[in-house]
Amino acid sequence: MSELNPVIARVTKRVIEKSRGTRSAYLDLMEREADRAPDRSQVSCSNLAHAFAGALEDQAAMKAGRGPNIGIVTSYNDMLSAHQPYGRYPERMKVYAREVGATAQVAGATPAMCDGVTQGEDGMELSLFSRDVIALSTGVALSHAMYDGVALLGICDKIVPGLMIGALRFGHLPAIFVPSGPMPSGIANKEKQRVRQLYAEGKVGRDELLASEMGSYHSPGTCTFYGTANSNQMMMEMMGLHIPGSAFVQPGTKLRQALDRAAVHRLAALAGTRERTMAKCVDEKAIINAAIGLLSTGGSTNHAIHIPAMARAAGVQFDWDDLSELSSVVPLVARVYPNGAGDVNHFHEAGGMGYVIGELLSEGLAHRDILTVWDGDLSAYANEPGLDGEELVWREVGASGDPEMLRPASDPFQPDGGMRLVQGNLGRGCFKSSAVERERWTIEAPCRVFDEQADVTKAFKAGELDRDVVVVVRFQGPRANGMPELHKLTPPLGVLQDRGYRVALVTDGRMSGASGKVPAAIHVTPEALGGGPLSKLRDGDVVRLCAATGELSTTADLAAREAASYPSPASGVGREIFAMFRNMADGAEKGGSAMLATSGL
Repeated sequence: MSELNPVIARVTKRVIEKSRGTRSAYLDLMEREADRAPDRSQVSCSNLAHAFAGALEDQAAMKAGRGPNIGIVTSYNDMLSAHQPYGRYPERMKVYAREVGATAQVAGATPAMCDGVTQGEDGMELSLFSRDVIALSTGVALSHAMYDGVALLGICDKIVPGLMIGALRFGHLPAIFVPSGPMPSGIANKEKQRVRQLYAEGKVGRDELLASEMGSYHSPGTCTFYGTANSNQMMMEMMGLHIPGSAFVQPGTKLRQALDRAAVHRLAALAGTRERTMAKCVDEKAIINAAIGLLSTGGSTNHAIHIPAMARAAGVQFDWDDLSELSSVVPLVARVYPNGAGDVNHFHEAGGMGYVIGELLSEGLAHRDILTVWDGDLSAYANEPGLDGEELVWREVGASGDPEMLRPASDPFQPDGGMRLVQGNLGRGCFKSSAVERERWTIEAPCRVFDEQADVTKAFKAGELDRDVVVVVRFQGPRANGMPELHKLTPPLGVLQDRGYRVALVTDGRMSGASGKVPAAIHVTPEALGGGPLSKLRDGDVVRLCAATGELSTTADLAAREAASYPSPASGVGREIFAMFRNMADGAEKGGSAMLATSGL
């Protein structure tokens, strides 16, 4: 067993030190919550009657207090393909609970919006703050104090971070995340990308584009590209919050059902104990492991926002300096679309998370000694699940099944994790270098400044961007308009790059794990609203973006300028009722959360 990498050890020590006060306060609260958890035999009969009334065949067991009661928090809806399989989960989970003398109830539901559906639309301005709403909904679900363990049913972008934040405030309980798995692979990713660019160039119409997209997103299950949703599942494995190896097993399979059953049985076994509560499992080392997993697999840049937010809910202080320093020593061992050719199904077949975790542990690149929801430590997650007849078993993964997708940590695709902090007189931002060819890591060119992403598309179609250019899209931060994802910018900027121009994007908005091949400084903080540096840029100012040196700067004299004015916040599609989230949100590096900011976490 290799010793822990000294840089990872140093970052971990720093995170522990700066979290000492907040982490101690959190653990003290969780101990108090555990101590004051009600003895349901002493709870008012009227209260219990309300809680038991809908339980039907479990009423007698619950009345007698014969076993633990598991609360299910579900993000089911049938508009979002990843969450559609959850519709039947509660029925099965109640059966699985009865098998071990437990009961289960749906404690509550959370919203689950899809960035893929709202991409480029007004509804995207609600997306980031839906994470706060999901956390609050989880809190409401668990507030009834009727549960001895928690099953968290969620997969996609803001859903898992929101469930995590909410459940951590009930961290005196054991909790397990239960994924439903990815849809089967559709058309080849290169073909999908090719049709998108042809559409951006006006060479194919909507019918061809829609046929291509529906060939990719075609059935229940998570989208198969390695964006934020699948990065969520990777992180839950790295933190030990899944049943080992369950992240990328497809819905509707016998193996999927066996893993779901194991999750319920394990929750029943953990209920009433304090050894592996969520508060104890999600500590500084687990947060570091989540970041290491993100870096080693080229995961979604959205987690540069979500990891600090989740960490805060557990009393852990984690920032972009920590992420960038980890990135300097964590090798890229996976290339999954959009960073490679194959999707998450190919990734899983080639060895998947079991292979990745095994490689990281063998080279001292992850914390083995974390508490997980399973027996032992993280080494259990270096195996892959399977069925021996009807029995769920775990086996050694072995060598990579596809060296174009998975490589040993000793011979990686690149020696660093490809998530770089860039900073300078334009602020601090994130650069996903793992998705960008090295010769494009440095771009210096006159900028073109936009306040709306739709205006970028108009300028592109008018030929105004056919040159070396740094496209600046500002007033896209949390306090301006909710920090929408700007993935619609990727095809036109990709076309400009393919035409031979030196192109980059700088924005205080978000980009996902599908941000693609164009160099970009994203999540820039401080945001433009409120006088951030981007608000003082003008068309023609020379901007330099360099992943190699970590630079984000301009030669313009910003100090001599007034900040550009921001138009009034838009209304419609519910945006006006989210005003409190915008007004109270903190910066992207802290997680862009109004809820965490105002709660003092």
